[in-house]
Amino acid sequence: MERVVFTEEMKKTHTILIPTMLPIHFNMMVQIMRQNGYKAELLTNDSHAVIDQGLRNVHNDTCYPALLVIGQMIDALESGRYDLDKVALLITQTGGGCRASNYIHLLRKALVKSGYGKIPVISLSFTGLESNPGFKITLPMGIQLVNAVFLGDLLTDLQNQCRPYEIEPGETAKKVEKWENYLCTQLGRVKFVPRSLVRSWYKAMIEDFASIPRKKEKKVLVGVVGEIYVKYSPLGNNNLENFLLQEGAEVVVPGLMGFCLYCVYNTLEDRKLYGGNAAKTYAFKIAYDYLVKREKEVIEAVKKEGTFRPSAYFPDEVKMADGYIHRGVKMGEGWLLTAEIVSLVHEGVPNIVCTQPFGCLPNHIVGKGMIRTIKEKNPEANIVAVDYDPGASAVNQQNRIKLMLANAQK
Repeated sequence: MERVVFTEEMKKTHTILIPTMLPIHFNMMVQIMRQNGYKAELLTNDSHAVIDQGLRNVHNDTCYPALLVIGQMIDALESGRYDLDKVALLITQTGGGCRASNYIHLLRKALVKSGYGKIPVISLSFTGLESNPGFKITLPMGIQLVNAVFLGDLLTDLQNQCRPYEIEPGETAKKVEKWENYLCTQLGRVKFVPRSLVRSWYKAMIEDFASIPRKKEKKVLVGVVGEIYVKYSPLGNNNLENFLLQEGAEVVVPGLMGFCLYCVYNTLEDRKLYGGNAAKTYAFKIAYDYLVKREKEVIEAVKKEGTFRPSAYFPDEVKMADGYIHRGVKMGEGWLLTAEIVSLVHEGVPNIVCTQPFGCLPNHIVGKGMIRTIKEKNPEANIVAVDYDPGASAVNQQNRIKLMLANAQK
């Protein structure tokens, strides 16, 4: 099957469709792409037709995130909203041993099967798995995307810490909408935003959310970890965060930047374990140090204001894997999943939902497979592993989570 390349000419004519995972983050990223001359659109279709299209076009033994992403794209193509001669699809590739690296080939196979074989598919990968002449991430664009991740993580964190306690229902949602619109406008207005300006946004956001009148009561803290797609995507986890909120919990979700740092850190670890290209390792070391410094700026801004709980510092999370799992274990979410669970427990969030696509072998090993070891060293840990797949009953998933919450109340 010959690959359809996204050419420079297509950049002017084609609309790039992007599957959703983190709506706040991805909306900002779409604006950054548009500022750089791309016609980009974030897909929001989330009806059961997405699952049906996934089951129709992907083998049902394929992991659930692949099924949903491909189903969402084909459902969009069949909606009649797009000129099929002037549309392209974008999908991320991590480059690891996980099946996520093969989604792009599954997508192309599904497109041919559905009669859309001429539609180009763009790989968004920082490991250079594929190249497309019409799609390139320049250094300024890359820095803008980094800004979007930090801003999206902070905005999501502030939302999660305010929403369960707001006195006036909907007040938090108004703040989120206000800041999301503002940040999308600002990031879409210029090709580069100075770091000092981004720091001023952190401060203003934190102070604005701190002004929301909140109840003084204490809620049960519930951490959400797991495979990256079902951990974040409401489509993938049956709106897990909303369900936990309705059950009276405060949701604590590690940010996307943690996963990005994990991917960069693994390249440095590979050099220690297996050797490799010194120049490439040096470049990744520069990127790692830069991102860690940026992460510290967010944490310090939250601490300085004093109202909210800051997110975990990645170098501290790295140490949390010690005594539990080797950092050479990096298929799927690898050692990071275990480290995030241990980090949450140490931060006073012992109640944890570990979200896993059914049949995702790497995450069953480093998630469900590590629960016993974690509980032996942390008796207060109250962890439930929940599988997500097309045939899973939402009622069964919710009942398992309710049992975990009942244990938390005890």
